[in-house]
Amino acid sequence: MNNPYFSFPLVLIDLETTGANPNTDRVTEVGIVQIDGQGSRSWSQLVNPGKEIPEFIQELTGISNEMVADAPPFAEVAEQVLEQLQGRIFVAHNARFDYGFLKQEFKRLDMRLQAQVLCTVKLSRKLYPVEHKHSLDALIARYGLTFSGGRHRALTDAELLQQFLDVALKDHGFEALHQAIAELLRQPALPPALDPAQIDELPESSGVYIFYGTDDVALYIGKNHNIRKRVLAHFSDANPKEVQLAKRTQRLAWHETSGELGAVLLETSLVSQLEPSYNPPQRRIKELGAWRLVSKDDVLQPYWTPWAEVGAEPVFGPFRSRREAANVLNKMIDGHGLCRQILGLEPKPKSMTPCSAFLENRCRGACVGRDITHNARFAAAMERYRFPVWPYKGAVALAEGPEWAPVLQVFDQWCYLGAINHLDELASLMAKPRKFELDVFKLIQKEFKKQGHRLQKLGCGE
Repeated sequence: MNNPYFSFPLVLIDLETTGANPNTDRVTEVGIVQIDGQGSRSWSQLVNPGKEIPEFIQELTGISNEMVADAPPFAEVAEQVLEQLQGRIFVAHNARFDYGFLKQEFKRLDMRLQAQVLCTVKLSRKLYPVEHKHSLDALIARYGLTFSGGRHRALTDAELLQQFLDVALKDHGFEALHQAIAELLRQPALPPALDPAQIDELPESSGVYIFYGTDDVALYIGKNHNIRKRVLAHFSDANPKEVQLAKRTQRLAWHETSGELGAVLLETSLVSQLEPSYNPPQRRIKELGAWRLVSKDDVLQPYWTPWAEVGAEPVFGPFRSRREAANVLNKMIDGHGLCRQILGLEPKPKSMTPCSAFLENRCRGACVGRDITHNARFAAAMERYRFPVWPYKGAVALAEGPEWAPVLQVFDQWCYLGAINHLDELASLMAKPRKFELDVFKLIQKEFKKQGHRLQKLGCGE
């Protein structure tokens, strides 16, 4: 037995950081507890993040800008930290947060961290399934865990994890605790062509993931609030389609998002662009366009307009193809007793000759001068398909993510432009080329109806 809890050395770790994004935020403190056959050893170090610590974070952790001013940057302690982690199971509460932050810090220095990762949140859920809360604060309250330092200081929180392991050992015994840890560490069989290092990189955050096959062709695109968990679930599924997908997978890619909205928007856009073969078939867009209504000799007639030629004038659509648009128009004509001759869809004789539909009582007689309401009824029927005018003077945004570090999902003219963390990034985002995507447009409409009260007007129009 290597230690009281498991048959392999452990390292309990906690980080304090300037924020929640490992790509833009930095570590401010590291706390480590090594556990092996020789007992346990503690170590901690304040780190100068090289950037300001937000006031909210200072209040939460008790770590101020003044406290880290003279602390070493991570580069100066990286080797010491890595030495304490190597050859041990990486244990943390919400472990992928700490693991992801450290991997990013090491990556900036061309150093690599790779370890088996154990999350004590998952361990708590597995050992105590009847409990509803598994945050560190909940464990402190439930089991009477004690601490003398600041609650959100790195070493304090790492040492609290050891106290939780002591409670679990007392409640369940070594064999049950060992088995629970082993099950959480167990990985599914991976596709033979997939680099295991990619699995190690998978984040436990919201976003979109892509399976690529031979010649870098997209096979499948999915979204989830936990990318890592969902991707691994694909490899654990015995469904023949999932097995075949795993065999064909050559590499993975993923894009983290601030939440569900960002994931849905990105997935919708990527599926439309890449057309992955394992996703449900998408309705293809053969010729995106819309109807315009033009008055000819005081008669309203529909004219097909490719979407690239649509300007500021009112249009009705869009439709995925001219055929789809024609089918909609034909149903409208039949349903409202309209005349194809008057609408310019059938040849109109010089003399006032009734159309074939009039003879079958499907036309109300505009072709023979008996239907003076034809224009009004046609315009009213088309109104259902009127493409909405963008109701804002410029771009708008929906905020997603934590209140203290929101991500703005930006929209303009029914296009999704992307996500920004700060308003000073807006100008460059607005300058990028944009493309109207029908499925994204429908999604934007749905979200605006649902979350319109949360829209932020950015006032940066064209």
